[in-house]
Amino acid sequence: MDRKYRQRGYQDSGREAPREKRPPREDLGGPRQLAMPGRRTVLRCAGCGGILLPGADTSGQCPRCRFELHSCKQCLYFDTGSRFECAQPIAERIARKDARNECAFYKARTTVERDTSSGARPADARAAFDSLFKK
Repeated sequence: MDRKYRQRGYQDSGREAPREKRPPREDLGGPRQLAMPGRRTVLRCAGCGGILLPGADTSGQCPRCRFELHSCKQCLYFDTGSRFECAQPIAERIARKDARNECAFYKARTTVERDTSSGARPADARAAFDSLFKK
């Protein structure tokens, strides 16, 4: 009868169990390279979450949802835990955080995301489905 656990103990029969031989590992000549996806810096709309074009005019509106881009919710310093919901020392509270304002501390909030797009997209859904199961 084979033991359930492979620790040595009182149920040893006195014979050593044969160990599995592993094939030798190939030496690649250094550490393995990580297959990490690239990173990109994007500007996202605070209203709809859509990606805005690089160099987009932040004094206007989002082309998808018409959200004001020069507003507190789109700002880098917007912080709901801070006084007046701003990380900068402002003199008075701005009531509407999604409305356009003329704050001197405004800076557009950009994020660094992983670039997971493969670049090439199939022309139609049928071609995409067929490419999943090609031999």
